[in-house]
Amino acid sequence: MIDHNVKNRVLTWRFHCSGETISRLVTRVCHEVIRLHPYLLKRTEPITEDSMDQRWKWFKNCLGALDGTHMKSLVPLEDKPRYRTRKNDIATKLLGVCSQDMRFIYVLPGW
Repeated sequence: MIDHNVKNRVLTWRFHCSGETISRLVTRVCHEVIRLHPYLLKRTEPITEDSMDQRWKWFKNCLGALDGTHMKSLVPLEDKPRYRTRKNDIATKLLGVCSQDMRFIYVLPGW
């Protein structure tokens, strides 16, 4: 439901359950993910003052570097005009923040 942006009534038809059952199960999954967040999410450490890495020494006390880009994507035929770029590609915008060890710590698709 959350991952595919599907409405509750679509899932009731697909799984032959009531809307209340679907809602209760989605709520249960969300609560479990929140309960597991200390194990799933890692806190990033800011870049130290004495960092000698050439890429990161300019970002003192920052958590990461931020950049935006266009990602090519496959969309249904009727949605292609919404995703067409000025270079006539089918793409969506993506904003990402990368930590010092080159791992994404934040991603915002469709930005």
